[in-house]
Amino acid sequence: MTQVYPDGAAPYFTVIAPGRRGDEVAMWDDLKAAASEIPHEERATITHHDAVRPRPPAVVGPAAHRAFAAVLRAAKRTLDPYGVLNPGVLMG
Repeated sequence: MTQVYPDGAAPYFTVIAPGRRGDEVAMWDDLKAAASEIPHEERATITHHDAVRPRPPAVVGPAAHRAFAAVLRAAKRTLDPYGVLNPGVLMG
């Protein structure tokens, strides 16, 4: 775990496997697909923890938090007008 928050943690994983010279990218694609199956089936996300939600006000200050949240709401309205991308996750 790299960070732990009241609502969850940020685990990081390393995969070490023998490679085939010249086939490294295809092997990475296969490993990534296999590692993504279970979270996908469980409707979880695979993302860096900073991409999941804005920082809490205590970290950036209330004014910066409000401004950042307003920008995210505007982007969400523009890029996801039907609310299908992670509904209720980034903002309620």
